[in-house]
Amino acid sequence: MSTGVIIALIVIVAAVLVVAAVLARRARGPQHGGSLKRRFGPEYDRAVARHDGDTKAAERELAERVQRHGSLPTKSLEPAERERYEARWTAAQERFVDSPREAVGEADRLLAELAGARGFPDGGQYEEQLAALSVHHAHHVDGYRRVHRVTHARVDGAQDSGAGTEEMREAMVAARALFEELVQPSRHDGSRHRAGADGDGRAPATRAQHTWSFNKRQPKES
Repeated sequence: MSTGVIIALIVIVAAVLVVAAVLARRARGPQHGGSLKRRFGPEYDRAVARHDGDTKAAERELAERVQRHGSLPTKSLEPAERERYEARWTAAQERFVDSPREAVGEADRLLAELAGARGFPDGGQYEEQLAALSVHHAHHVDGYRRVHRVTHARVDGAQDSGAGTEEMREAMVAARALFEELVQPSRHDGSRHRAGADGDGRAPATRAQHTWSFNKRQPKES
């Protein structure tokens, strides 16, 4: 066998091995289970539970989310926009005392609008928006899920299936964490935001980040 034939065979075998490795990686998905679990945290456990304990099915779903939304370009908020969102959130918190259901509904709408403004899928596509948020804000996205569920419980379900005041309060508190992540300047927003950061590099606290106390008056059920 000539040297040229041997070299050609080696090249062919190497090419076949490379193609096989690429196909195997695609079959496994862009990330292995361990990295998916670290990335998604509580969302990983939720996906496994939704698939009745089938981790492979859950990981396929989460890997598909990363493929669809992992490179999603986020948009910056102008300072005036940020102030308007903060003012609306503060107003919703204050409204909770007298009208908890209306306040939770406003929180649901506000998160949908804010996420859309930051470049996530439009709020009219709730499931897709939630999936995209879970890729980038996995540890806080459940707050949005909770206020959305409470808001639509009476619209979609029985009259007596509405959440109690404590459940609504907990949903609002959980949703606030996602709101704060979305409303704050991201690390990609440019030097104009870094100039206003605190000495430790963190962005200054928003009005919505101040402690939300319910001790003044007990909220009334609406």
